[in-house]
Amino acid sequence: MKLHNPFRVAFVATLGVGLGLLLITSIQTLSTILLYVGTALFLSLGLDPVVAWLERRKLPRWAAVLITILGVLAVFAGIILMVLPIIFSQVGQLVTAISEIIRGGTFVDDMKEWLQSRLPQLDVAEVFDYVTTWLQDNVANIGGSIGQGVITVGTSILAGLAGAFIVLILTIYFTASTPALKKSVYQLVPASKRPRFIDLSEQITDSVGYYVIGQLSLGVINGVLSAIFLTIIQAPFPAVLAVIAFFFSIIPLVGTLTGSTIIVLITLGLGSPTTALIAAIYYLVYMQIEAYVISPRIMNRAVSVPGAVVVIAALAGGVLLGLLGALVAIPVAASILIIYRQVVIPRQNER
Repeated sequence: MKLHNPFRVAFVATLGVGLGLLLITSIQTLSTILLYVGTALFLSLGLDPVVAWLERRKLPRWAAVLITILGVLAVFAGIILMVLPIIFSQVGQLVTAISEIIRGGTFVDDMKEWLQSRLPQLDVAEVFDYVTTWLQDNVANIGGSIGQGVITVGTSILAGLAGAFIVLILTIYFTASTPALKKSVYQLVPASKRPRFIDLSEQITDSVGYYVIGQLSLGVINGVLSAIFLTIIQAPFPAVLAVIAFFFSIIPLVGTLTGSTIIVLITLGLGSPTTALIAAIYYLVYMQIEAYVISPRIMNRAVSVPGAVVVIAALAGGVLLGLLGALVAIPVAASILIIYRQVVIPRQNER
């Protein structure tokens, strides 16, 4: 290859590299906004089948969207109103217990006695003297760290609430304007290829929507059954544990296992070993039923993805985008498989 104007070639190459770096920097800067938009779009596709079902019942789209959004908000508001009083009650009990310990003035002595009984070879007095000296020398640093930690946690909570509000507004907008957005995208495709593109797009969006509904259904089933069973065995705080089961069941692959482990540990710590053992046996049986009976029946209409692809997609999505990536990865993998089966393979067979 002959270069007639090396300066122009170098200039164009440098300009291309610069534009590439600018694009990458812009994406990194806008990563939070893009995450909000992606989350809202994912949720709107999940709500679209519900809206479509209401539209088939002769409701106008604006009314179907309003009813769907209000229903989702009512569910989450009910969960929050159910959990918050219990949390406030437990915080009050904790404060009362701490106040009684402080008023008694025997906490340090009781702690020394307990350590001495558990670890007879340990010089408890020397350990407490060392801890007391260290605290006196570092009290200023500890106070500053606690203050910074409180500020950081408060800022994170406010940012999370603001992000949730933005995602809610975007979800409402995307859900209300889904047909218009689809039509705008379809018009970018040449007319000769438009019907095929529309068919594939509808299959992909339906797959995503049914997947979201399927995961929420699994969460509701686990939450309701957990509330009933934990109440029967008199586990501590069954309502809170049922909410934990619901939210963790939404996470694919490891969600039910993680939530069940947390529930069993809480039951063991705050209840009795017998109750924890019964809960552990129940969740072992439930996970088998969910994996081989409930999940295949619910997800059969949503996604048809081999198990190995599910695992790889969820792990890759979790590494790239955290929890959202793990949730989105499976319908994305299903979409890629739809394109592979209906576009790539037929083209290869025609050659």
